[in-house]
Amino acid sequence: MRTVVYGIIFVSSTMLLNGTAAETRDSAKPMNILFLIIDDLNTWLLSREGRYQGQVVAPNIRKLAASGVSFTHAYCASPKCSPSRTSFLSGVAPWKSGHTNNGLNIKNNKLLAQATAFPKLLQKNGYLIGSAGKVGHGYDFDYQPDIPRGEGAGGRRPPFPPNAPLKGFGKVNEWDWGPIHIPEREMGDTKVADFAIDALQMDHEQPFFIAAGLFCPHMPWYVPQKYFDLNPLESVDLPAIKVGDSDDLPPPGKSLIQGIYQQTVAEGKYREGVQGYLAGTSYADAQMGRILDALERSRYRDDTIVILFSDHGFHVGEKGHWQKGTLWEDGSNTLLMIRVPGMTEAGTVCERPVSLLDLYPTIMELAGIEAPAYLDGHSLVPLLKDVHAPWEYPAFTVYDTHMAVRTRQYRLIRYGDGSMELYDHAKDGNEWNNLADDPEYADIRNRLAARLPAPEDMAPMAPAKVRGKGKH
Repeated sequence: MRTVVYGIIFVSSTMLLNGTAAETRDSAKPMNILFLIIDDLNTWLLSREGRYQGQVVAPNIRKLAASGVSFTHAYCASPKCSPSRTSFLSGVAPWKSGHTNNGLNIKNNKLLAQATAFPKLLQKNGYLIGSAGKVGHGYDFDYQPDIPRGEGAGGRRPPFPPNAPLKGFGKVNEWDWGPIHIPEREMGDTKVADFAIDALQMDHEQPFFIAAGLFCPHMPWYVPQKYFDLNPLESVDLPAIKVGDSDDLPPPGKSLIQGIYQQTVAEGKYREGVQGYLAGTSYADAQMGRILDALERSRYRDDTIVILFSDHGFHVGEKGHWQKGTLWEDGSNTLLMIRVPGMTEAGTVCERPVSLLDLYPTIMELAGIEAPAYLDGHSLVPLLKDVHAPWEYPAFTVYDTHMAVRTRQYRLIRYGDGSMELYDHAKDGNEWNNLADDPEYADIRNRLAARLPAPEDMAPMAPAKVRGKGKH
C-alpha cells in the first residue's frame, strides 16, 4: 500500500552544504534512493571518544557527511557480512532468524522465507530497481532488475588476480595487500561505480532505487599505487593498543581474537598492513566520490535520498584482533550517513544509538510505503528531522550465540556461556577495562542484561550450508 506524500520540500545539494534552502517545489512523486554500501569499512574517518586519531584520506565520504546527518553511534545487527546484510535487507533481526554468522543456511530459514526484502517491496510499489556489486551476501532479493548493469559489476567478490603483489604473508589469500597491476578502470569496484554513474545518467520516469556495493576495503587490499602514495608509510598512525588488553576478558571473548595482528607484528609488517587498509579505504572513497559527483551533475540531485554506510566494523589491531567478527566497538560500530533533500540539516551529527535494522522502516517511511508489521527496526525519520529527538532504543548486536547491547554510554556483552563484559564509554572509549565484575557497576550491568533477550528466547543458530554431499 502506498501513501502518497505531497508538499515535499526539495533542496539542492549545493545549498544543503550551506544548510539553507534555495527553492521549494511540490511533487507527488516519491524521492529516488541512492543506496551505497562499503564492505569492512570501520569508523576511523569519523573519530570520536578518544579512539583512532590518525589521518584517513576519504574526502568524498566526509563531504557527504557534511551535507546531511552522520550517525556516530550506528551499529550492525551482526558483525559478519551475510547476517548483517540479510538482516537490514529483510528487516528480521538475526537473533530471531538464527542467521548469526557467515556460512549458514539461508534458503531453508522459514522466518527469512516469509520476509520481503525491502528492494522487492519498493519495486512492488512502483520503484525501478538497479543493483551492482556486493549488496546482499547469500540472501535472495527475489526481484528482476529494471536497470541493467554492465559486465563485471555484479560479482560479490572479485577474483584474486594473477601476479598478485604478495606483500602480506607470501601467498594469495585474504591476508595480503599491495599495489595492483590491474588498471583502475578494470577493477570490480570501479565497474560498480560505473554502473551507478550510468544509471544516474539515464532518464527515469518512475522513482528509482539504485544500490551500489563496494567490496574494498575488504581484504586483500590490492589497489593502485596512487592510493598507497596517498597514505605514505612514514605518516601512517597506528591505533592505540593496550598491552595485556585481553587479560580481563572471559574465555569466549578471548576466543574471538585471531592471530593475524600478532603475526603482522612478529613479521614487522604491522604498519604496512595498516597502510594497506588505509589505501583500500581511499580507493573506496574515490569510487564513492565518482558516484556522488555523478548525482550532483544529474537531473536527480534535488530529489534523491543518499544513504551511505558500512556493513559492520573492522579491527586493525585493536584489542589484539584483526578483521571483523567481534562484539566490541571496533567490530560493530558502522558508518552511517543519510541526506534527505528538504529534511536533513547539513553537517548535523546524531549521537543516538541506532541500528542498521532501522534502515528498512526508515526507507519505507521516506518512500511513503506502509512498512511490514514484522520489522525489528525503528524508523530514523524523527532523528533525520531533529538529531536530538527522543530516542529510547538501544542497539543490539549478535554473533553466534553471543549478544551485546549498546546504549549511548555503555556496552554490555553477554556470551553464550553467560559470562559478560561491560564498558563505560564516558571513561573508556577504547574498551580497555572490563567492568562486569566491578561492584560499583553491578546495577548498570543487571539493567543492561535485562534488556537482552533471554538465551532461551533467541533462535538457535541456523545450520551450516551443505557443501557437497554429506559435507557441512
